[in-house]
Amino acid sequence: MSIDKTSTPAGASAEDRAVENPDAASAAVTAVDPRLLVREQGLAGYVDEFKRKMKAGDLGSLPVVVGLLIIWAIFTSLNSNFLTAGNFSDMSVAMVGTGMIAVGIVFVLLLGEIDLSVGSVSGVAGATFAVLSVTHGMNEILALICAVLTGTVAGAIHGFVFARIGVPAFAVTLAGLLFWQGFMLQILGDNGTINLDSEGVVVKLTSYYFSDVAAAYGLAIVVTAGYFLTAFFDNRRREAAGVPSRPLNEIIVRTALLAVLAFAVAFVFNQYKGLPLAVVIFLAFLLLTDFVLRRTAYGRKVFALGGSVEASRRAGINVELVRISVFAIAGTFAAIGGLFVASKIASANQGAGTGEFLMNVIAAAVIGGTSLFGGRGRTWDALLGVMVIVSIQYGLALEGIASPVQYMITGGVLLATVVIDAVTRKTQKTAGRA
Repeated sequence: MSIDKTSTPAGASAEDRAVENPDAASAAVTAVDPRLLVREQGLAGYVDEFKRKMKAGDLGSLPVVVGLLIIWAIFTSLNSNFLTAGNFSDMSVAMVGTGMIAVGIVFVLLLGEIDLSVGSVSGVAGATFAVLSVTHGMNEILALICAVLTGTVAGAIHGFVFARIGVPAFAVTLAGLLFWQGFMLQILGDNGTINLDSEGVVVKLTSYYFSDVAAAYGLAIVVTAGYFLTAFFDNRRREAAGVPSRPLNEIIVRTALLAVLAFAVAFVFNQYKGLPLAVVIFLAFLLLTDFVLRRTAYGRKVFALGGSVEASRRAGINVELVRISVFAIAGTFAAIGGLFVASKIASANQGAGTGEFLMNVIAAAVIGGTSLFGGRGRTWDALLGVMVIVSIQYGLALEGIASPVQYMITGGVLLATVVIDAVTRKTQKTAGRA
């Protein structure tokens, strides 16, 4: 029997076996994903990275931002009042109710599911608060908490039926849409409308403004400084771990761009009534939910389920618990959004959460960039999407264009977004990234 002298002796050490082929070993060590070297190549690296993303269909929020700028440019050219301080402030407040509910929808879409009940749940929350605080004289803070918990319980019920019993989410939440709408009509009674206290807590959510100019500029400073510190210390941790990180000059450039945007918005707010409380609350929830999704183990589980349920189950993730919790989150944000909607009109009525409201909520999440197929999206998508929808609504209203045309245009934008999403997924599969 012949012996292969080139083979590694059985008793050889791990170190000897590792250097058996020095050239191959060297190549294995030095081979680095080109995407990780972008920041070391300066401007040329970023140009190459942009081209790579375009070819791979990884467009991110770019189409939405470009689309929003085009919408603003068109409506500003048609009517000079579109981007005035007063109209901009009104749009910012008006988008909070829909945007809050869209944040919850983002969580559900990340699983690759849908929740059709959020419109009705939002109406139930507003009605619950009105009945408890106005009809029964309950303390407003306690009534507000009960209203929010109503949404949490409703969402948890939907999630339980979906996750434990196995009924498709579409069917469960469609039934929920009808049930909660009927429940809202029942508790509102024959009158159908309950006016809220104009000086109460809920109405103040959208009617209160921080009139001191220092408030808006102070928030701009906090946001800018917070971003810089977060990016800086995250960079330090990456450097300590020996992984690629952003150079300091890139962080400074990004911070400077954010500062320009933040102070420009603050300036516009201060030209009208000041900083709206509703906008502050919305931004706080966006930051909180973004942190949960991107920085916590729970967020990684949500993304994992959207990618592959079976792989997540084999990885030890409690699929049922995560699904129930996500629908409970969606119900909670539906309730919060419903309170903002009730605040805007200072009443709870039978029309809350009906009509095109549900479609606007889902459209906001999808238009913002959250994939209908699951596993891709951010809560900031809700902000971008609702800005597009509200801009279209306000722009067309200024031109005196009827609601049917508004529906058609919004539907067209939604269809275009879904088409882009589908094409993006196909492109990514072709590029081997999905």
